[in-house]
Parts: sequence; structure tokens; C-alpha cells
Amino acid sequence: MRVLSENEIKENLKKLDGWSLTPEGIRKHYKMDSFMSVIRFVNRVAEVAEEVNHHPDILIQYDELAFTLITHYLGGVTQKDFDLAARIDSITS
Repeated sequence: MRVLSENEIKENLKKLDGWSLTPEGIRKHYKMDSFMSVIRFVNRVAEVAEEVNHHPDILIQYDELAFTLITHYLGGVTQKDFDLAARIDSITS
């Protein structure tokens, strides 16, 4: 596994809806109906994250949340981050 170049990241972002590149990794914000909707969603994502052994940084603010993905041990964004982003998106579908 290797850290992707900025061009590779930009190309991969075109395949995902709503994800963007930040200094901390790739990130997507969500707004939901309620705090409990957020918690249920986070719990579903946590199950997937455990399954693939890759864990997002999660920021919860009442009825909003953000996932940030980066491969911490490599210090950058990898294909593993994009794979998990796609899995997260499939949960919301």
C-alpha cells in the first residue's frame, strides 16, 4: 500500500459524491434528521470499519457529522481510504 499522489486523489474523488480533500485526509459531511439518526449511522459505519480494519475519524455535532479518512500509519491518503469511503456511501443509499 502506498500514499496516493494529489492527482490520483483528485481523480478518485471524482468517483465519489461529496467527498473532498483536506489537509487531514478525505472528508465528507452529513446532515441528518436527529442525533439518534447520526448515532445509528455511525454504528453502521463502525461495523464496516471493523470488518475492513480501517477506521475513520468521526466528528459528531448533534444532527451533523463528518468522516475523515487517512491512512495514519503511512501519513497520507491511500486506496484503502477510497475503498472505505465507497462503503460508507453505500450505507447511506
